[in-house]
Amino acid sequence: MVPSIKDPGESVVFLFPMPYNAKEIESEVLTHWDKEDCFNRSVQERPAKQPYVFYDGPPFATGLPHYGHIVASLMKDIVPRYFTMKGFRVERVWGWDCHGLPIENIIEQDNKLRNKQDIEAMGIAKFNEACRSTVLRYAEEWKKTIRRMGRWVDMENAYHTMDTTYMESVWWVFKQLWDTGLIYEGRKSMHICPRCATPLSNFEVTQGYKEVKDVSCTSKFLLTNAEKILGVKEKVFALAWTTTPWTLPGNVLLAVGPRIDYVRVKVGDEQYLLAKNRLEAVMKDRAYEIEEEYKGKKLVGLTYEPLFPYFSSTANGFRIVVADFVSTEEGTGIVHIAPAFGEDDYELGQRENTGWVQHVDMTGRFIDLVSDFVGQEVKPKDSPSQADIEMIKYLQAKERLFSKESYVHSYPHCWRCDSPLLNYSTSSWFVKVADLKEDLLKTNEQTNWVPGHMKEGRFGKWLEGARDWAISRDRYWGTPLPIWKNAAGDTICVGSVADLESLTGKKVTDLHKHIVDDLVITRNGEEYRRIPQVLDCWFESGSMPYGQSHYPFENKEKFESSFPAEFIAEGQDQTRGWFYTLHVLATALTRGRQPIIPVKKTSPAFKNVVVNGIVLAEDGKKMSKRLKNYPDPNTILEKYGADAMRYYLAVSPVMHAESLNFSEAGVREVYNKLMNTLWNVVVFYQLFSGEKENQVSPSTAVLDKWILSRLQQLVKDTGDNLEKYQLAEASRPILDFVTDLSQWYVRRSRERFKGNDEQDKQWALATLEQVLLTLAKVLAPFTPFLAEKMYQILNGPLDSVHLESWPIAGKLDTGILADMEKAKKIVELGLSLRVEKGMKVRQVLRALSVSGEKITPALAEVIAEELNVKEVKTEIDSQGEWVTRTEGDWKISLDVALTPELKREGVARELIRTINQMRKEQGLTVQMPITVYYHTSDPELLAVLEEYVEDIKSSVLASTLVSGDGEEITVAERKIKLSISK
Repeated sequence: MVPSIKDPGESVVFLFPMPYNAKEIESEVLTHWDKEDCFNRSVQERPAKQPYVFYDGPPFATGLPHYGHIVASLMKDIVPRYFTMKGFRVERVWGWDCHGLPIENIIEQDNKLRNKQDIEAMGIAKFNEACRSTVLRYAEEWKKTIRRMGRWVDMENAYHTMDTTYMESVWWVFKQLWDTGLIYEGRKSMHICPRCATPLSNFEVTQGYKEVKDVSCTSKFLLTNAEKILGVKEKVFALAWTTTPWTLPGNVLLAVGPRIDYVRVKVGDEQYLLAKNRLEAVMKDRAYEIEEEYKGKKLVGLTYEPLFPYFSSTANGFRIVVADFVSTEEGTGIVHIAPAFGEDDYELGQRENTGWVQHVDMTGRFIDLVSDFVGQEVKPKDSPSQADIEMIKYLQAKERLFSKESYVHSYPHCWRCDSPLLNYSTSSWFVKVADLKEDLLKTNEQTNWVPGHMKEGRFGKWLEGARDWAISRDRYWGTPLPIWKNAAGDTICVGSVADLESLTGKKVTDLHKHIVDDLVITRNGEEYRRIPQVLDCWFESGSMPYGQSHYPFENKEKFESSFPAEFIAEGQDQTRGWFYTLHVLATALTRGRQPIIPVKKTSPAFKNVVVNGIVLAEDGKKMSKRLKNYPDPNTILEKYGADAMRYYLAVSPVMHAESLNFSEAGVREVYNKLMNTLWNVVVFYQLFSGEKENQVSPSTAVLDKWILSRLQQLVKDTGDNLEKYQLAEASRPILDFVTDLSQWYVRRSRERFKGNDEQDKQWALATLEQVLLTLAKVLAPFTPFLAEKMYQILNGPLDSVHLESWPIAGKLDTGILADMEKAKKIVELGLSLRVEKGMKVRQVLRALSVSGEKITPALAEVIAEELNVKEVKTEIDSQGEWVTRTEGDWKISLDVALTPELKREGVARELIRTINQMRKEQGLTVQMPITVYYHTSDPELLAVLEEYVEDIKSSVLASTLVSGDGEEITVAERKIKLSISK
């Protein structure tokens, strides 16, 4: 078949521009969803006996939503939309995180409260009510953003962690752990936030490490019995190094390694004791002589003079002892021990019976006994090294400073208020997580993690090192620990509102601290009062499955029939946060022969989890409002539409728990390549859809059979990956398909839509309609707005594409898919030959020769049209001028010789392209006929116009070509005046 004169290089909608108006269309779709109650119906029209449960981690409404929230919300929308289309009832209820330090810090700032004393002076009731009133500060802004991005979730009936029903379920969870012996009160070394005056759990601490520059020092501890133990009459100083000089007033012991080699060296008039391996590093600028060597165990029994006088009477103190944790990797090989600070220090102090030496209070200030520094902060937020410098000055004045230097290290900060933390021995209530470790590891095996390396990696390793969880906080706005204690220390744990009412004889409608602290339990003549602490807000988060359903007080059967959840999703930081606490509590409640939640075996809280990465600014730095280094999410939503942003994020590395450097250009590229491209295909279909017949026989056209097979391939690939929760892998094939649909199928078929072969035209129309209707369903979870608009244009049978079922993938014609890939490869090679010889695609050529695997006549026709050659041959003939390219099994040869006839046809194509461009610039549609006016004195142009007049008129929809005047234009290096009019 000789290819048509029509220009192969034209775009799909080649007669007018049609940019996708995302803002207008998405607004229309939102209105349509509201009018038809689509979200509610998508839930209610699925059978209640086929639930699909997912847990939605609640955010705080004290700040505005950012890209991290949008990523998480996107994942939580894609998966539920898909499983809804698979026939499941997917209820989606929003939740708000309401308790904890984030809220308290806001009230402290608003009321200029500096510390806990100020809060208590204000009044706990007044403070808590202020917290309650500010919890939902930005709730309306959240609702707007979540709605605008197209997420379906019930925000009107959201649960709140401050609701009495939610708090009662939290109490129930605590009571179950209490009754099974998993709760205890103890004293341990933990990190505290001096600003918030409360301990933090170990997984909270891991969220706030920063590289900081501190000052370290090596102190001189004067030995007081060196003559007795070492036989040395001269003064000898033990050298100990520390990165926290502020802990030195609390020193009561020095620790050495029992098998480490130590030396006594002479420097000038003084002698020092330190590890032999550390000599060169410690004495780097000093001349020294080694006097004697000792094993560490030989040094046990040495005593020394306290550096500071404040605790000089400490029992069993100021001795050198052995400890296994001492190493020679840094410092001097002698470790300064302050039992109130640090886990190793605490345990060694307990072993050596030194008593309790704590020279810093819970607000991070030196106590009154530390008279030279009383009231000073040991780690002030605005000047963290200030107290260390003061200690060094003191030591220098007392001639007890050996050296000082700057030291860069990783230091923990409060994940909420950003204050430097202190490692501090204090009392707390704990969950015995260590007792659960074996079960925690087993239940993790039941969970599908995406990406998979999280399972045994970040999360699994964390479980392997899991320690007991400190769950009490010395704060105010939170769920109170439900423990009442009498003067003798006897305790009562309350697990419900009904129990509390029965025990106190009072009506209870609120479980917050300022309410329940006034309730007294009397038993056997003894008064029991509630202990002052509140629960760690992470305990509340881990109780979310039970709290949102008010389990077991309500919804018991419904909850138990659908536990654990099918799916959750959050950022990778939640591997040590929400994912972890959900896992701990679910495992605790389902273990044993008679589990508290009736399950067949010990269970995790969730079966599948998708972990997203962090969204950074385009330069790779953390997004900062102060620096304004990222575009506002709402601006991007309005500019390019929610679908473009959704798809950009869905295919990005952030879906693999990797970082994404957010780029507006990336969203714009998606908008152009996906939204605009597909929209132009839809509009192209609309132009001809009125001519479609209702009943059309199955197509035998190769392009139709190919695109339908590509469609089945898309349905299968996308569905299979969604089943595996591989969201990036599920979404990426969509863009490839749309590119094939637009740039190959529609472009190669467009003459069929406009042609005279009525049967072929109907095949093309029916095929494109089927493709677009199915594609709308595939797009629905990812780009719900465009999917809906397409579905409405195509007159889908239901009120919304989101009420539809997921398409079932048909049988793939792998042969035709492979053949079309061959054709595309041949075209690619042929086009490269054209470029090599400077031959524009609009210039028709005589022949192409293909040597290699067999090409069917139908594919040969497609290749000929795409490469704009008159014939596809299997071998080179003796005519023309052939150029050849070989790649793999393919040998492609192109005849680039131009006859006068071929040149004239090329000029005609250039004329057609130019006139159609003029139509496009004037916004004319294919239904609008025009008159073309031309004027030229070039005889060759006049010959072309005369020879191809009918082809030109047909291709540009011109009723006539007449001599006239217009703007002078260069066409195929020839001058002509052209103009058009309707």
